[in-house]
Amino acid sequence: MSQEKITQITIHTESMIKGFFGEYRWLSNYHVCEVEYDGRLFTSSEAAYHSAKNEDSYIKEQLQKLSPLESKQFGSKIRLRKDWESLKREVMYDCLKSKFTRNKDLSAKLLETGSKYLEETNYWDDTYYGVCNGKGKNILGKLLMQIREELRTDFKE
Repeated sequence: MSQEKITQITIHTESMIKGFFGEYRWLSNYHVCEVEYDGRLFTSSEAAYHSAKNEDSYIKEQLQKLSPLESKQFGSKIRLRKDWESLKREVMYDCLKSKFTRNKDLSAKLLETGSKYLEETNYWDDTYYGVCNGKGKNILGKLLMQIREELRTDFKE
């Protein structure tokens, strides 16, 4: 990973976190922490997410053991289930919700971001979950902000 590229795209200010690197790496799906999805425990939200791409239990079992990078590489070779495009956002939400409810230290850190805008700024051309070169849907950032609000509401109750 090019530190120069990361430095060029990362903006951390009082009002925004653009780029989940450095002190905000824990916002990334590459952060290693326990995540439960579909009754199985994974090493990261990245691994849990890729496990949903196919319904084969052997594939899911393999992904439970992999690091975030290994799971991304493995996941790029998985034959996608027919309904994947319609499910992927919900799967990501479920993986992130597990990440931040199972790991109380992470939920506290997410709440500490207050009302900052969260953006998964990247240089690897992910314009669905993130933003690259100023273009993208930032679904990951939007889901994190949604979960932060849900945690805030749950905390108040």
